Amino acid sequence: MSSFDHSTFNHRKYKPFAPVAIENRTWPDQVITKAPIWSSVDLRDGNQALVEPMTVEQKKQFFALLVDVGFKEIEVGFPAASQLDFDFVRWLIEEDQVPDDVYIQVLTQARPELIARTYESLKGAKKAIVHVYNSTSTTQREQVFRMDMEGIKQIAVNGAKCVKEHAEKYPETEWVFQYSPESFTGTEIDYAVEVVDAVTEVWQPTPERKIIINLPATVEVSTPNRYADQIEYFCRHVKKRDCMIVSLHTHNDRGCGVAAAELGVMAGADRIEGTLLGNGERTGNMDIVTMAMNIYSQGVDPELALGDMDRIISVVQACTLLQVHPRHPYAGELVFTAFSGSHQDAIKKCLANQTDNKPWDVAYLPIDPRDVGRSYQEVIRVNSQSGKGGVAYTLEQEYGLALPRWLQVEFSPIIQQYAEQDGGVVDAESMKSLFETHFMTGTTPYKLGKYDHSKDEVDTIHAELIGAGSKINISGKGNGALSAFAEALSKHFNVRVDIIQYQEHALTVGSDSQAIAYVQTNIDGDRFNGVAIDNDIVSASIQALIATVNQKSTQSKQEAVA
Repeated sequence: MSSFDHSTFNHRKYKPFAPVAIENRTWPDQVITKAPIWSSVDLRDGNQALVEPMTVEQKKQFFALLVDVGFKEIEVGFPAASQLDFDFVRWLIEEDQVPDDVYIQVLTQARPELIARTYESLKGAKKAIVHVYNSTSTTQREQVFRMDMEGIKQIAVNGAKCVKEHAEKYPETEWVFQYSPESFTGTEIDYAVEVVDAVTEVWQPTPERKIIINLPATVEVSTPNRYADQIEYFCRHVKKRDCMIVSLHTHNDRGCGVAAAELGVMAGADRIEGTLLGNGERTGNMDIVTMAMNIYSQGVDPELALGDMDRIISVVQACTLLQVHPRHPYAGELVFTAFSGSHQDAIKKCLANQTDNKPWDVAYLPIDPRDVGRSYQEVIRVNSQSGKGGVAYTLEQEYGLALPRWLQVEFSPIIQQYAEQDGGVVDAESMKSLFETHFMTGTTPYKLGKYDHSKDEVDTIHAELIGAGSKINISGKGNGALSAFAEALSKHFNVRVDIIQYQEHALTVGSDSQAIAYVQTNIDGDRFNGVAIDNDIVSASIQALIATVNQKSTQSKQEAVA
């Protein structure tokens, strides 16, 4: 029997969330028919949640991705709280990196010295959103600030006045004011309305010049329907509703961040703050990719360019150092993969009936994988459930090759095809030979010569490629040796090399041990998998990356001949 002391697992210490009393709620009958205004907070909220915050170079790379995806509002930092954030905001402005139709957003507490520093960072900006906040929740008032309701409201009012006064000093910038009653979901709803009304009175918005009122679920404390009730109640009772954009900023403590945001939009919200792929404090922020693709799957234009999902994954992983879960909605490596034989059969039959002029209607696939840059070849996979199990186990037991899951998925159809042609029996030696033929291609037409790897603020690679009897010198920079080498290859071959997956492990133990590296890339829209073995893990990684470029080169030659 278990030795766990069940008396320590005591549900009685928690009290249920007190719902808002709302009559004749309308949100359950609403349908989302257009995209909300999207605001990315990856570079601020997402960044502060990282074990290792982004470097300036990583922030630059991430900002470029957000612009390309189509965000018109991007929260770029908390410049009054961090010199790194301040310098990044200055770089964006001084180097003219912000498109004319994009608002950069910055966060500040409602304190005069921080607000002044915030405006200093924004000097010369074309368009900017100044986001000021203070916590209004019962818990924060009583236990953290030890202030009454009037005192907390006065903090918000004073902050709003300070924001307005500083904006008047910089008339060349198009300013938008944003206020958040932090911990909105833990605030008495009528009091939240009262505080917002007081801030609105200071800012005096109009229907033509609106303010943003952000209602955050700073910590998710209820079911999504209760949050929607709060949003509908707020929208009904707040003054000057037609002069404000109601924004939501949900977190995922209960695993319902996306659901809460969707129901909040149905309840009257206009705008959503979140992060690509859901990175954020604790269990994460609202996942914009998931919510945007959810409404896309319902025939609504999300107004974000999410078709190149591999690039999004590559940049997010490189900048956050967080891996995307293989079962992540829409972006995960396995979300369009069927292992069950019955599922495979249903998908094949539906795909055979699918035509371009018919609405998408395929069993087990809520969207067309091609819409996010995936291919039909990645939909049907084979494992033990369909009679071809034991491949990964055999390679690991016989040769020490611990294939990552994503490479197992790529290798299974190769084994299946071989088995069908060769009578159905594939021994260990044949498996290894097939594996090397398809993935360990790091010598033809190009192989690695000498290389030099140095690290300062960023990694720099100078390398020699040997091919067809000649030597080619390439160089690149990036966040890590592999990223730098990918840039070097991209520049030389005039392609875009995105690293999607990477894994390594030791093959042997001791001073002469060898390491193996597995790399998956997307090169100009096509996926390739490379593997290499070397005494040095950096060398193995680089050679595995070369293997994917060699595969791309071979594919291009074959297509040219065809």
